[in-house]
Amino acid sequence: MSEFVKLMRIWWSAYREAVLSAPTIIHHLERHASERGGRAALHDKVTGTWRTMNWRDYNGATRDIAKAMIAARLEPGQVVTILGANRPEWVIAALGAMRIGGISAGVYTTCSAEEIGYIVEHSESPILIIETLEQLGRVLEVWDTIPTLKQVVLMRGAGEHDDARVSSWEDFIATGAEIDDAEVDARLDALTGSQTADFIYTSGTTGPPKAVMLSHENLEWTGSELGKTVGMNPSDVALSYLPLSHIAEQTASIIMPLIFGYEVYFCHDGLQLADYLKEARPTSFFGVPRVWERFEAGVKSQLGQATGAKAKIAAAAQSVSMKYIAEKNAGRVPSKALETQYKVADKLVFSKIHEALGFDRCRLYVSGAAPIPASSLEFFSSIGMTITELYGQSEDTGPTTTNLPGANRFGTVGRAVPGVEVKIADDGEILVRGKNVFAGYYKNPEATAETLIDGWLHSGDLGKFDSDGYLSIIGRKKDIIITSGGKNIAPQNIEEALAGIDIVGTPVVVGEKQRFLVALLTLEPEAAGRFAEEHGLDVATMHESDAVRKHLEEAITSQVNPLMARVEHIRNFVVLPNEFSTDGGELTPTFKVKRNVVNEKYADQIDAVYQDGQVL
Repeated sequence: MSEFVKLMRIWWSAYREAVLSAPTIIHHLERHASERGGRAALHDKVTGTWRTMNWRDYNGATRDIAKAMIAARLEPGQVVTILGANRPEWVIAALGAMRIGGISAGVYTTCSAEEIGYIVEHSESPILIIETLEQLGRVLEVWDTIPTLKQVVLMRGAGEHDDARVSSWEDFIATGAEIDDAEVDARLDALTGSQTADFIYTSGTTGPPKAVMLSHENLEWTGSELGKTVGMNPSDVALSYLPLSHIAEQTASIIMPLIFGYEVYFCHDGLQLADYLKEARPTSFFGVPRVWERFEAGVKSQLGQATGAKAKIAAAAQSVSMKYIAEKNAGRVPSKALETQYKVADKLVFSKIHEALGFDRCRLYVSGAAPIPASSLEFFSSIGMTITELYGQSEDTGPTTTNLPGANRFGTVGRAVPGVEVKIADDGEILVRGKNVFAGYYKNPEATAETLIDGWLHSGDLGKFDSDGYLSIIGRKKDIIITSGGKNIAPQNIEEALAGIDIVGTPVVVGEKQRFLVALLTLEPEAAGRFAEEHGLDVATMHESDAVRKHLEEAITSQVNPLMARVEHIRNFVVLPNEFSTDGGELTPTFKVKRNVVNEKYADQIDAVYQDGQVL
């Protein structure tokens, strides 16, 4: 064994020991600031040009704001709420609070004044960090109803406001100048793993948001185990673009980067995601199904424009890739012939697609937060992109199970994350136990008692394992449809199949107390636009088109219903004129469907389609 190899093994062993030994993610930040302080940690483009913050300055910024929070009399156990898009100040404020025993709580930027007021009041937060004057306007509408809120701090560049209770970022930081470093260090030294570090407010699909209490141990242990499992390392690069109020984005943009020391680029405006991807060129990328489906529609549109020899080459390459990735997913080594064919296909076709998307150096593609159609996974495998689907929830700090490169089974959400126990209850509910499981819901002992029983997290999801330990999600217990005939039907698998139809955006299956099931369908904009162009339709009115109706009828009868039991067949449907959205109230900020809102908002359409009877 060469001396170089020995040294590398010693370094890797020491690195792993350091990763596993820090009690909180703040201690990891301190370690990186000490060991690699001059290396890049964060990048943002809020000002229009890229700015870079190294590990030393990143750590220093969290210390500075922690001092300001101490000067503002923030006590251990108190909450700092944060409202803003993805940018360094969001993360710095969260870590500053955690560093001194405080608790970070994110607020979605889409929240109304009343929703902001609810979270700030419920958490009893004395300090609220916000990004814009428009957001401040919403806060001012409800400030008088929040007795605990003493101070609002505006992030850099927000502008000025003459309210004495509102401070600029710079002025707030300046208030901590007289606080001794020793006091900050003493607060950090006093932290324990069981202390609450983070509130994740649930997205409120069935009622007011609940505050999931996550401890320092929850964050550090889960980030360490998940990162080791997927192979994160200091050379990785991530792009932060999903809401930081969500545990998935916090894991990808805050927790794992702090533990493993890799760089994060912030995409401040989600509408510019495509441009940011090309500039950041991440090595790992987490997307919700809605994001992956937009990528899929765009790539399909480009491939559809190829003609002649180019079209034949692309089709042949896709066929090779599906065979190659199927072998890799099963943990098998592709034959030399298939390996050679794939390399040629990659050079001629896939590398160009990946570069155009900004994925030319991406090695890990992950989907989560909601089910992704198997057809989408298969499509991406045909262009050399292996998406691994994972499953989890805020209550277990994000991951429960995950697929991995080399152990990836489409249609499942993978196997249990190492160190996490997962089992299925007699009624089919998924139960979870481990150091990732939360302490309970803040101020809600009743919901906590219903969810945490004998150390097991009762997820509310229904699932089943196959013989190799891969978990499939059947649906949510609360979403079960009970027909007039007494049949219990989980709509998730039906909706996943409907979402696989080329022009369908978001489907919702209904049928409570009815003789049969019907579907509400929205149209996916890009795919629908191509369909309209091919058939000479007006996009604005195409939802009423006979051509669209016929296309969907044929797809449901050939692609969806044959996969289901007869009682699960879709017997009729209505195409809605608009997509579901957060602004429209049908979707949560994490793009989950609010079924109660959909049922109420589209009650007339549902009644009308049932009056039409069974047509399929």
